[in-house]
Formats: sequence, structure tokens, C-alpha cells
Amino acid sequence: MDLEKKVLPLAVVVMGVSGCGKSSVGERIAVQYGLPFLEGDQLHPAVNVEKMAKGIPLTDNDRLPWLDRIGEEVRAAQKASQGLVISCSALKRNYRDRLRQAAGGHLAFVFLEGSREILLSRMQARQGHFMPASLLDSQLQTLEPPTGEPGVVTVAIDSALDDMVALACEELRGAAVKGGFHAG
Repeated sequence: MDLEKKVLPLAVVVMGVSGCGKSSVGERIAVQYGLPFLEGDQLHPAVNVEKMAKGIPLTDNDRLPWLDRIGEEVRAAQKASQGLVISCSALKRNYRDRLRQAAGGHLAFVFLEGSREILLSRMQARQGHFMPASLLDSQLQTLEPPTGEPGVVTVAIDSALDDMVALACEELRGAAVKGGFHAG
């Protein structure tokens, strides 16, 4: 495990649209590597949460302060030489690039990818979440899949949670060994 900790990125962002399982997968990846997990939604300004709860999609201007707060958390973890797993939709390439810049390039992404049907059924089954299922289509329209971007592993969400986590960890290790991610 010590060797794995040295080759893992200092920070991992578990990304994708609402309902893909960012929190569940992120929490388990964090446990696998003994890293803290941070729920990115908790960093949204209250005004963003209110908009989403009312079914109003966020704009780039709404998301930028939130992304900056996530970047600050990543930087703080790196400065403390502590790893971090954080959930964040990171829907657009420029959002991910903003986070990469905040992390000095020492950042990996786990992209949770799934069909609209699976995502919608998961969102409809959730209890007590501020994000209504009605915003799924706007998130899917905003999503720029990270295909071909550096430091990204993609995991399909159509399997069991344990299998998704195992695959994500395996892909992260494999990419780190190949030099795809920096240990910082």
C-alpha cells in the first residue's frame, strides 16, 4: 500500500453529471487509499443550491466561484502533503483545466459515465438531495466528456458499486505506474 500511495495523484476528482455516483464512488476510493473525502456539493454557495433546488440550471458564472473553492481545497491538501478525493461534476473542459491549474497539474479525474436512463432512475430514487431530476438534461447538454484528456480514467456506471470502485482504483494505479499522473 505504501508504494501505491507514492504513485497515486495527490488529488482525485470524481466527476460526472448528477446521479452518476460521485459521492458513493469517491467515498470508497478515499477509504481504499486512506485519504480524506470531500463532498464538493458542500462547497457550493447557498445561492447555487437555491437555484438548483428550484430547477434552474447553473451558468458558468455561477460555477466559477465553486470551482475556485474546490481548487483551494486541492491546493490546501497538497500543501499539507495530504491526498484528497473530492466529488465535483467538472462538466466542461475549461472547468477541469481550472482545477488542474489550481493543483499544479497534480490531479486525476475519475469520470463516471452512464446512459440518461440509468442516471434518471438513480436521481429519481434519491431522497433528500437538492438537485431535481429535471436538471439532468441540462447537465448532459453541458457535459464535455473528458475523452483524451490527460489524467482521466473513465468508469461505466452500469455495474455494482464495488466493481466500479475496484475498476477506478485499478485504472488510477495503472495510469500512475505509466506516468500518467504525478505523485507530487
